[in-house]
Amino acid sequence: MAYLIALLATLFIFGDSAPAPSGGLDGSGEVTIALDPLTEPREDLPLPRVTPARGEDPPLVVIDAGHGGRDPGAASPFGERLEKHVTLAIARAIRNDLAQSGRVRVALTREDDRYLLLQDRYEIARRLGADLFISIHADAAPSNDGARGATIYTLSEVASDRHAALLAQRENSADLVGGARLSQDPTVNVILIDLAQRESMDVSADFARILYREASSVFPFRPEWHRFASLVVLKAPDIPSVLFESGYLTNEVDVAYIHSPEGQRQIADGMRRAVEAHFARRFLAARRPEA
Repeated sequence: MAYLIALLATLFIFGDSAPAPSGGLDGSGEVTIALDPLTEPREDLPLPRVTPARGEDPPLVVIDAGHGGRDPGAASPFGERLEKHVTLAIARAIRNDLAQSGRVRVALTREDDRYLLLQDRYEIARRLGADLFISIHADAAPSNDGARGATIYTLSEVASDRHAALLAQRENSADLVGGARLSQDPTVNVILIDLAQRESMDVSADFARILYREASSVFPFRPEWHRFASLVVLKAPDIPSVLFESGYLTNEVDVAYIHSPEGQRQIADGMRRAVEAHFARRFLAARRPEA
């Protein structure tokens, strides 16, 4: 992270003379590539409660229960179970396990059956100053009822490029990204946001590997357990983020597992171990003297 802060500081000092990246910006600093519209974050978005933890300034994990309210998510053909209900049950189980351990603070984007915009979910994490964002989902494969197991998604590099330019249009110089204040120059902001997001992507991929290592002996993963995608909830530029597909609602074995108290307890246990190992590694790396 030290090299990133140094580079960010350099860009702020020499922001007026910073060259425009090729392919995304013209000489005037205007974004010229075609981008999908981004919904403005809600100013009145209520922030959830945060559980306490031991120690000085413990890290904060935000758990996002996918779907909710008028968005039921996928439906299972086995017992008419809805994704929005199982994601909330798993998110609560993870929250409770982490809170009981007391090593990290934790918050849920929703604690009941309510609808949230996709962008609101990671905006909650940003406004709370989260150190890790985990979105919980359940998969569906109607044409392949044999598909089963968990999958971890992190943001693709292409999505990072597009979203950095898009965010640079929306954010202003009063905003912070990755702990650094944005510039008045949108050209510089594209670079700043891109750097912060790429740093977050690297940390997200590291966490995905830790989660697989810590949890694969507890509950099943798909053979291709790590995938990359352009998913809106993963696009916070300065928060490491993963989307965890807990299993397949279209697989009878998976449905029974992720809806059972035992299955949810095992998922929560694997997630807690991964979260604690992740922050332990980050803490030790921060204390290690630079060569």
